[in-house]
Amino acid sequence: MSTMIEKHDTEEPRWQKTKSNKAALQAEAIRPFLDQQPNAVHDAITAILDVEELASRIARQEFTAHDVVLAYIRKAATAHQKTNCLTEVLFTEALQRAHTLDAHLANHSIPLGPLHGIPITLKDQFDVQGADTTLGYSGRAFKPAEGDAVLVEMLTGMGAVVLAKTNLPQSIMWCETENPLWGLTTHPLKPEFTPGGSTGGEGALLALQGSLVGWGTDIGGSVRIPAHMCGLYGFKPSSGRLPYHGVPVSTEGQEHVPSVVGPLARSLTSVHLVTKAVIDAKPWELDPKVLPLPWREEAYKEVQSRPLVIGLLVDDGVVRVHPPVERVVREVAAKLREVGHEVIDWDPSGHAECIRIMDQYYTADGGEDITRAVSAGGDPFLPHVSALVNRAPAISVYQYWQLNRAKVAAQRAYLDKWRRIRSPKSGREVDVLLTPTMPHSAVPHRACRWVGYTKVWNFLDYTACVLPVGRVDRRVDVARADARVAEYAPRSEVDRWNWSLYDPDGLDGMPLSVQLVGQRLEEEKVLGIAQVVERLLRMSTSQAG
Repeated sequence: MSTMIEKHDTEEPRWQKTKSNKAALQAEAIRPFLDQQPNAVHDAITAILDVEELASRIARQEFTAHDVVLAYIRKAATAHQKTNCLTEVLFTEALQRAHTLDAHLANHSIPLGPLHGIPITLKDQFDVQGADTTLGYSGRAFKPAEGDAVLVEMLTGMGAVVLAKTNLPQSIMWCETENPLWGLTTHPLKPEFTPGGSTGGEGALLALQGSLVGWGTDIGGSVRIPAHMCGLYGFKPSSGRLPYHGVPVSTEGQEHVPSVVGPLARSLTSVHLVTKAVIDAKPWELDPKVLPLPWREEAYKEVQSRPLVIGLLVDDGVVRVHPPVERVVREVAAKLREVGHEVIDWDPSGHAECIRIMDQYYTADGGEDITRAVSAGGDPFLPHVSALVNRAPAISVYQYWQLNRAKVAAQRAYLDKWRRIRSPKSGREVDVLLTPTMPHSAVPHRACRWVGYTKVWNFLDYTACVLPVGRVDRRVDVARADARVAEYAPRSEVDRWNWSLYDPDGLDGMPLSVQLVGQRLEEEKVLGIAQVVERLLRMSTSQAG
């Protein structure tokens, strides 16, 4: 009996066996593509930032889809070695798909669609037929999806090639990327730093040229935070604009603060192109939750042809941003003013109330949904997930209804504020807000605690776009920090924590961004204004050079 007990005590836990099996299969799928010799053609392919340019060159047969896909596979394999960013690896299937696309072009002389041969990757949530959708839970492993998510079906129908799926955090509800099944994803520039979350695998992979377009989900900043931390472009539409069907998520079934699908890319034009392509393909015919709202080209162009009114929000009134974050936001505001746009201060009132209500939604079920998913495979709880599920008990249906009433009241109050605030010069309403994305750049693992600058817009269901605009520069930012230290007094424990993270030497070189925020369902307007800001930044860089 004692021998049997001893054997039982040393037996590997079920989740670890699953982890080992998945890791072995992943390594086998990646191994043939590692340690390849440098290839000038492949390097030239992955250096192309824009979807439209690469698609055009494939259509002209300057590159084959096979060469393009192989070039990106090799980069993706190397990126995974460096950052642990991948989950399901579909390299062999991608090459087979590329061969089919090349045959189609040879036989028909026209591309399959606007994304013919374009390599894409997907956050692990997206169903791909025949591949697992684990969400980082071992209990979901070895249960392959029976079909593609609607978005995947649409993208592949346009000619896109899925290379792999990427890592995300346990529970998905965090700005870190770690789970017991796939492990910790690290930042491309500093392994001791986080790439953000929850779409952190995509962020790390794109930053290392392992993909051209990545698709993620965003319920509190999960597309925008990795874009910010990794120097990428990220877009969060309002709910109902892009298809979500076939994208499982923790807390699936809740409708109070909907998660949305959004792209990350290495150029703004790529974000614009893929968003427009999906909307033009009428996703409402495949997903009942998508609004039948065609792409509005007039709205996209109109804001690029006139002076804008920009609301400047540098401080949300809860957690103050680090000096480099404030610096780049104010620099962009100054450039906008210089070319004739109006920039007015935006009142942060209401932000704290929106977040107070939103945080109650996160625990409305008492953590039951996440607890069930974690427990199904016997996974250990990561500390922040344990804190989330144990933060508050489940509320009653009546209490939930009262929470919904409070949400609508807060949304109405913010809408009223947007209508009320006008330019003192022209009397016009604000077009978009210019805000920080996070109160800090990328930071050491497990140090991220405040995502109020992103999740407030999920609560309001507003449209938001993140643009990379610079980096932490210790030569500039040390002096700014010294000036702030003398006057700093913490507003709260989370404000104190955020300030404690500021180290201009340790953070030197980390990417920074700004966030543009429009009202609900203003995707075309926000992307149009993002183009205005992007052109302005490029002009400034060119003149400085």
